[in-house]
Amino acid sequence: MRYLYLLLLFGTLQTINSQNQFIPDDTTYKTGLETAKKENKSLFVMLYADWCPHCNLMKKEVFSDPTVMDFLKKNYVCVWLNIEKEEGKAIQKKFNTKSLPTFLFLDANETLLYTLKGEMKTAEFMTEANNALNPKLQLPFLEKEFLADPSNSTKFFAYLNTLRKGKDRTDLSPATHTYLNTQSDAQLISETNWRVIANGVTDINSREFQYVLNHQKEFAAVASQNRVDRKVVSIVSELLRPLVDNLDTVNYYKQREVAKSIRLQKTDSLVFKFDLTLAERTEKWKFYKKVTLEDTQKLVWNDASFLKDIGQTYLKHIEDIDALKKSIFWVNHSLELTDSYDGNLLLARLYNKIKDKKTALKYAKKAKVICTQMTWSTKDVDTLLAELGTK
Repeated sequence: MRYLYLLLLFGTLQTINSQNQFIPDDTTYKTGLETAKKENKSLFVMLYADWCPHCNLMKKEVFSDPTVMDFLKKNYVCVWLNIEKEEGKAIQKKFNTKSLPTFLFLDANETLLYTLKGEMKTAEFMTEANNALNPKLQLPFLEKEFLADPSNSTKFFAYLNTLRKGKDRTDLSPATHTYLNTQSDAQLISETNWRVIANGVTDINSREFQYVLNHQKEFAAVASQNRVDRKVVSIVSELLRPLVDNLDTVNYYKQREVAKSIRLQKTDSLVFKFDLTLAERTEKWKFYKKVTLEDTQKLVWNDASFLKDIGQTYLKHIEDIDALKKSIFWVNHSLELTDSYDGNLLLARLYNKIKDKKTALKYAKKAKVICTQMTWSTKDVDTLLAELGTK
């Protein structure tokens, strides 16, 4: 009897567990559209990937909730598409989605009614899924209202704030410039129009951004200098980051000059870091050395961690003795900012690389002391001490 009871209990638990697990059906996008037309419903599409932690969490915590699934099945035809499969790739491209997960709410004619991106809790998702059913909260209605009166900031923000829930910043640019084209240069300097610029302008060459650059004090008065600085840095990042991510060196070097022309410390520092990332990923060590020799002390002199990162790269990839001595100077300064085990060990290795074993030994011993005090493993420093002929 006890065995039978345990067997029944195990089976019951398995049933409950399976009921609380998200198991997507294999409805195709085409079939989903056809069903949506027949049933006069909207189509709900989740774009996901198996490796995406945010997608997996949504499946586990939101779509495993029977209340959520009952609501979706009642109000939508649901399609779940893996972007690493052919149909998922096609739909991702068709609707120009870049984030995961992305949720598309479409009518039967494939008009985008509403879109969401990213991880959400159940309550937030349910609120948004309900909003997507309301015609006056859907994108086509909000866009029509805005375009009928493009100088109306209230209608613009109603459209923009819904659009941004599922679109990247660059996708907000067309609507933003439609609104801003109704504003004179002088009108741009207002708290409302600063919010428009801050949220929707992504083109570094646009009239509006160039106006911000040339009137920073005026914009700081209606926002703050810190917010203006953050916008300038973010627009440079949005310009250069995709080119670095895609290893597009030709366009990177062109746009780099545009970013450098801003001539602000913060943007120069950002360009410097993008330069080094691209040089490392493309193994352009001559360029890496040139950039670091020119600008390390000017742009990252008070960043101990970054100085050590540069030193590590020199240790691995640079053979020029004079350049290595410069990297030793930088790492030495990082220790003046923050004494550390890894900094002392790095310095010892750099001195060893230029054949200054006496000084290498000095810093290796310092590293050993710190390591022992912290009760960390001394394996790496012991290996270096053995190479230097002592323990």
